[in-house]
Amino acid sequence: MINSYLVVLEDSLNKKKAVLDRIQNISQSQTSLLKEDGMDAEQYDGYVDEKDACIQELEALDEGFDALYEKVRQELLQNKEQYAGQIRKIQGLISEITEKSVSIQAQENRNRDLLTAYFAQERQALGQMRKSSKVAYGYYQNLNKARREDASIMDFKK
Repeated sequence: MINSYLVVLEDSLNKKKAVLDRIQNISQSQTSLLKEDGMDAEQYDGYVDEKDACIQELEALDEGFDALYEKVRQELLQNKEQYAGQIRKIQGLISEITEKSVSIQAQENRNRDLLTAYFAQERQALGQMRKSSKVAYGYYQNLNKARREDASIMDFKK
């Protein structure tokens, strides 16, 4: 009975590893998108939605793993020698998952920095557009004012 639980725990960890791989691929796609000129915001939002679905899947896997582990925890602690091979396998998977999680977190930090730089650049461009628009508006106001003044000076009698 415990052996089947350990197989399920191992399967759960393998699924979690696969989901983390998907998250890592999505993060790399986000990085590529952020490095492009003229980033497609809709595509970036799509990546965020994909990542959110993966995170929800991870949470469900974690909850299932924790619940199952609590069922077998006492038996594993009492009979470590009997299940040593399976325990090492599970520990190895947990180690891989931890490394992958750290790598993803580092990638997410880099993406956050790239996104911050993108928004700063967009904010600067928006400020420049406002400034240009204000200058153009002032120019047209002065031009219209000059035309009105010219018209009042001219004699329209023939």
